[in-house]
Amino acid sequence: MADLFANQMKKPSNSAKDTSYGASDIEVLEGLEPVRRRPGMYIGGTDERALHHLVVEILDNSMDEAVAGHADKIYLTLKADGSVEISDNGRGIPVDEHPKYPGKSALEVIMTTLHSGGKFSGKNYETSGGLHGVGSSVVNALSEWMVIDVARDKTLYRQSFARGLPTSKLQKIGPASHRGTKVSFLPDHEIFGKSAKLHPSMLYQIARSKAYLYRGVEILWECDPACLPEGAKTPAKATFHFPNGLLDFLTASLHGRPTVTPMAFAGQAKLPDDAGRVEFAVAWPDDGEGFSHTYCNTVPTPLGGTHESGLRTALARGLRSYGDMVGNKKAGIITADDVMGGAAILLSVFIRDPQFQGQTKEKLVTAEATRWVDSAIKDHFDHWLSGDPASAKLLLDTLIERAEERQRRKDDKDMARKSATRKLRLPGKLSDCSRTNAIDTELFLVEGDSAGGSAKQARRRDTQAVLPLRGKILNVVSATKDKMRANQEIQDLILAMGTGIGKDCKIDNLRYERIIIMTDADVDGAHIASLLVTFFYTQMRPLIEKGHLYLAQPPLYRLSAGTLSAYARDDAHKDELLATQFKNRKVDISRFKGLGEMPAAQLKETTMDPDKRTLIRVTIPDARAALGLTAETMDDDTGPTIAASADIDDLVERLMGRNAEARFNFIQDNAEFVRDLDI
Repeated sequence: MADLFANQMKKPSNSAKDTSYGASDIEVLEGLEPVRRRPGMYIGGTDERALHHLVVEILDNSMDEAVAGHADKIYLTLKADGSVEISDNGRGIPVDEHPKYPGKSALEVIMTTLHSGGKFSGKNYETSGGLHGVGSSVVNALSEWMVIDVARDKTLYRQSFARGLPTSKLQKIGPASHRGTKVSFLPDHEIFGKSAKLHPSMLYQIARSKAYLYRGVEILWECDPACLPEGAKTPAKATFHFPNGLLDFLTASLHGRPTVTPMAFAGQAKLPDDAGRVEFAVAWPDDGEGFSHTYCNTVPTPLGGTHESGLRTALARGLRSYGDMVGNKKAGIITADDVMGGAAILLSVFIRDPQFQGQTKEKLVTAEATRWVDSAIKDHFDHWLSGDPASAKLLLDTLIERAEERQRRKDDKDMARKSATRKLRLPGKLSDCSRTNAIDTELFLVEGDSAGGSAKQARRRDTQAVLPLRGKILNVVSATKDKMRANQEIQDLILAMGTGIGKDCKIDNLRYERIIIMTDADVDGAHIASLLVTFFYTQMRPLIEKGHLYLAQPPLYRLSAGTLSAYARDDAHKDELLATQFKNRKVDISRFKGLGEMPAAQLKETTMDPDKRTLIRVTIPDARAALGLTAETMDDDTGPTIAASADIDDLVERLMGRNAEARFNFIQDNAEFVRDLDI
């Protein structure tokens, strides 16, 4: 065996390519070349999000100056050529010669060298968003051009760069009556693509969010009108200054939605051990649809982290302690998930030397932050609860109710799991509602995962469930029982309903009050809807007889003219709107390709919101007129219920059965009803 191994080592396969691999093959990337070769390592990719992250990196530098107390004004300007200009009235980047790099200014070192900056020691900035010394240099490397103006010591300096390399020496431009730094740059289309461009709406939101996060700064936004699309809501100029910080942010985010307590829990506090400070604003919307936005040193942390864990602990402990104090024994069942689940939360911490996951800083992992935030917020929350007993009781009762509902759901699941005779199983793709009884609940049957994703975002989680179905379901009229048992979509429907099928269908076990078929407003959608109606009619007829089955009415068009917009169900409705609401106006008409392409907010507004939508209830009428029978023939002695049932059975068989000739004849006889097919 040893000889065989040695022979194989000496004689490579003839099919193998003879290649050399030596020292000359080892590349050494210098300066900012690694950034241009692998931008994803530094900004997370080259997509739209990464493109706008360039602006955030430079804006964070100005925010660090403001948070450190050296600046109170920041300017963010989007120019007509797609370039960005960010300036502040801070101290200005140092321009004297760097002792480690003779002949180079500190400005040039910062802009052309990775891991260079003034934020490592903590001497110049107690807290900062930029920590790794790569932000400015990375933006420089990924810009077609960049120009830095520094007003320092009453003198204006300037240096220019292109794709990370200096194109000029540091120049003295002349005297300056102000101070600060101005950075202008154009993102490189070689990196982000020729069609890539910065969007005014996104930059506007970024600027406004930063102003909310530090109440001592004023951010002035300006955009060249040439960059704004026609009808854009983003203003060309705006000034952001929010003296109440996160509380102003929370008030704007809730848009006047009613909350459990009249006043939000909001404030700011110093962290223990002189670690920094924390600002917070929390409210509990009545509808239970909350959100959570957390930040560290003005940098968004969308994945949360240890600072969010500290808030969770503080709020949960505070409510349980208050419940004990007022003698409410049920408060002990409240968990952090009950408190945070439906809350609207804004949390911002400023700490020294924070630790993040990766350069994009999406999650804070500083271990001590949990203890710091918990300790700082707990006392404030205790005082807030004790200072307003009426609000504290409202909040406590609401969260106890949520905890009890959670416990009931858990008990129901445990009981179903332990039961040997009846085990409740639900489809894996079903996003169920939280309400345990069927009263006022709805199940939306949608076509495909894409539409399902939009519907899940648009739904009311407590009363609306969503079950995505894959394409056209089985035609149960022409299918064998074996095919039905083997079909996953049919089995998912049966499990979701909970009633059983055929003779075993027990309508009292129906898990939802309304079953809503929600398909695209086109021929394919109508086909899927007809297959679903056929399934319910043949397998769960009591569901239709008791009035539980509905058809949603999603729009086919969106019409807009200036600030006026409306939705049209079909071509006829569109023509009606054009002749009335939009008469003599220039109208932009967009056609929805499908529910999966519709934004969740529009889907909710037009099709799923019980207060605004239109539903069609599916009933079992006398079908003899649809079959072309005369009035004399219809007037018989069999009675309307029996006749209707028999007639519809015949109609279903003719339309959906195996006899293609009968189906063809029916379509020919009724062609006048289908002249305007959407093909």
